[in-house]
Amino acid sequence: MRGFERHGSNRRGHDSGGRGFRRDFGPREMHKAVCADCGQECEVPFKPTEGRPVYCKECFSKRRD
Repeated sequence: MRGFERHGSNRRGHDSGGRGFRRDFGPREMHKAVCADCGQECEVPFKPTEGRPVYCKECFSKRRD
């Protein structure tokens, strides 16, 4: 089928594998939030949703371990 592209390949048919591919969208818009664990004010690269916890960088990394 013409125009059909498989996941993970670019227009020339080379497998990008999802690694090393980066588009330059410019600087990310940061949003102020309060960490649900430590209460510290922080900035996150997404708009926080009411009712869902947001964690600062330090608390987020502790939760991942």
